[in-house]
Amino acid sequence: MAVDDILHTSHPLLHSNGAHANNNKKNNNFVSLAKWVLKFTMWIVFLAWVALFFVIPTDFGSELYADWIGATNESLFGYTGSYLLLYSGPIIIIAFLAVPYLLISGEHQLQLQEKKTPRFRLWTFPVLVDGPLGVVSAAELIGIILFIVFVFWDVYVYTALTFQIIPSFFENFSCFIMLRLGLRFGTIGLDCLAFLFLPVARGSVLLRLIDIPFEQATRYHVWLGHLTMLLFTLHGLFYAIAWTIEGHILDEMFQWVDLGVSHFPGIISLAVGLLMWMTSLHPVRKKKFELFFYTHQLYVIFIVFLALHVGHFLFCVSAGGIFLFILDRFLRFCQSRKTVDIISIKCLSCGTVELVLSKPANLQYNALSFIFLQVRELSWLQWHPFSVSSSPLDGKYHLSVLIKVIGEWTEKLRGNILNSFEADLHLRPQTKITASVEGPYGHELPYHLMYENLILVAGGVGISPFLAILSDILHRTREGKSCLPRNILIVWAVKRSNELPLLYTNDLESIYPFFLDKLNLEIHIFVTQESQPPLEEGQAHEVTNSSPPVSNSCSMSVLVGTGNNIWSGLYVISSTLGFVILLYLLDTFYINPYDISPWWYKGLLLLICMLASVFIFGGVVVGLWHLWERRNAATEACKDNRIMVEKMQHNEILAHTESCQQKLASSVNTYYGSRPDFKDIFGDISEKWGYVDVGVIVCGPLSLQTSVAKEIRSQNIMRQRRHPIFHFNSHSFDL
Repeated sequence: MAVDDILHTSHPLLHSNGAHANNNKKNNNFVSLAKWVLKFTMWIVFLAWVALFFVIPTDFGSELYADWIGATNESLFGYTGSYLLLYSGPIIIIAFLAVPYLLISGEHQLQLQEKKTPRFRLWTFPVLVDGPLGVVSAAELIGIILFIVFVFWDVYVYTALTFQIIPSFFENFSCFIMLRLGLRFGTIGLDCLAFLFLPVARGSVLLRLIDIPFEQATRYHVWLGHLTMLLFTLHGLFYAIAWTIEGHILDEMFQWVDLGVSHFPGIISLAVGLLMWMTSLHPVRKKKFELFFYTHQLYVIFIVFLALHVGHFLFCVSAGGIFLFILDRFLRFCQSRKTVDIISIKCLSCGTVELVLSKPANLQYNALSFIFLQVRELSWLQWHPFSVSSSPLDGKYHLSVLIKVIGEWTEKLRGNILNSFEADLHLRPQTKITASVEGPYGHELPYHLMYENLILVAGGVGISPFLAILSDILHRTREGKSCLPRNILIVWAVKRSNELPLLYTNDLESIYPFFLDKLNLEIHIFVTQESQPPLEEGQAHEVTNSSPPVSNSCSMSVLVGTGNNIWSGLYVISSTLGFVILLYLLDTFYINPYDISPWWYKGLLLLICMLASVFIFGGVVVGLWHLWERRNAATEACKDNRIMVEKMQHNEILAHTESCQQKLASSVNTYYGSRPDFKDIFGDISEKWGYVDVGVIVCGPLSLQTSVAKEIRSQNIMRQRRHPIFHFNSHSFDL
């Protein structure tokens, strides 16, 4: 039955009831208008917030700043409230508006209508591909340029202001210049710190609003981190030079005053920041990941002593971003405390492990999602990201991930699994495996469903999310759901042929029989380190299958990632209102009656109010959310039947693999001893598909992303009328 026939059969009223169609049209128009108003308002607030950082250093900005403080310092919270509302208020307001925007947008709303003409998009057009920043899109380049312009602008303005007042301090010219430059570099660093924590709030409504997945947003945190620490280092260095010239560096370093900025906590904060910065550099992170990971947990000390250093006034500059990060971190903490059932485990001969994890039916994700996984028997602190290899339509109560054994942690995991399987064969106690999960995270919208033409480029185990994409497309096509893709090309580069069974871990034929009649699927596999097929090619590869016992109460939590929009919105709103209430109570019953004046102490109290509002007011919502989740789980009568596929016996798995291999054989072309030539591949696609939009998704190492992005840029710049427009989207992790 054709898709159109399915739609007609399932929803006959859509074609016979004109009034119903008109009502739907009116509702869609209302939703579109509401989304437009919310988006416009958020853009205005954001642009005004960014403009604030550019304007404040100027004379005009100083006048506006003085007028604002004069008009608001007599309000409920005094000077602290004025600073908070000016610097942190805008980003909190945007987070508030993001909640209704996500609610009315819907979890699965897709713009799948036919496009009139292919067009460029700033987020998908790669501009820089060979530089130290990796693959940078046009939109990302604009953001980088704006930050660079901001830093140079502030340095220029502050330097000009410094030289205007030099004559009155001419006796100590060099010291004065050093102190003023140190002060200004610290101020600019605080401005950058306002943005630093936003990209690493994994489940933040802001990331979901702009639809940037966490693995891509992490790059922005890295770039901002380097810039921020460079500015803070210059800040401390110039002060140290000035104090050395004046001859009292030790006295200044250990200074801790009540009124003004205290130097000693700033020294501690800077030292901790430098330690985190040095261990986060790429060579150290690549070779000593655990050193980087454990050292980065010192951000708590960095923030606390920063608040003690700058006091409550200046801490308000970056408080908004830190508050949103605390909101996200508390949710992640609550979710990660829960253990998750492992429904089944497979160990493939290529050194890859497949885990099938239990999840509740109301946990939603898309095929390009990923999770953070912890196995407590291996480490209580290490969390590793893995792409989801199953479609959300594969089953309501489970998801699966593929884990390639490439490091110490994954080696230990596979060893524990094999030991558990051997113990089961010899009737010995099994090695316990306890999993905890954060997420799923990923794109808010499934971009793989928004193009009729898809090119999926994978390296090694990077095929994992593409298996989920194929499964998702077949499920949607079979069920008559919105789904555009009709032409799919998979380019997969592997080192050795023993990795090829990964392609058959999902039985596509069982999802949609004769799917090749509906979908034009081509698979090009490049085996780079073998010059010819092995003798055992075509034979089923050995699979070790271990299925731990399953309970009915240990599925994943829905608190983070693509969780319920209503509950997450209530959590943000209640925590923010709680923060305002606690500030009011603190001012009314403690600070004002007892005339509390030390800056460092009031900065610490401000930070404590942020934490307490999340733990107390947000914690109440999280508790109710958890009870709601448990009630939903209790009403679920039984597990999804599809998970039984994951618990087949050894012989059944081999038979399934052989069947799937035979069905896909006509679509697969395998090339030994060569690497993919993307110039030829994209050129061939241009001839076949013509002048259309082509979505290109890459999952693999940076070198693979760079090669694809370089060719996409070349094709888009040099394209003729008959050539397609390629849209680049990367999806990878730096383990």
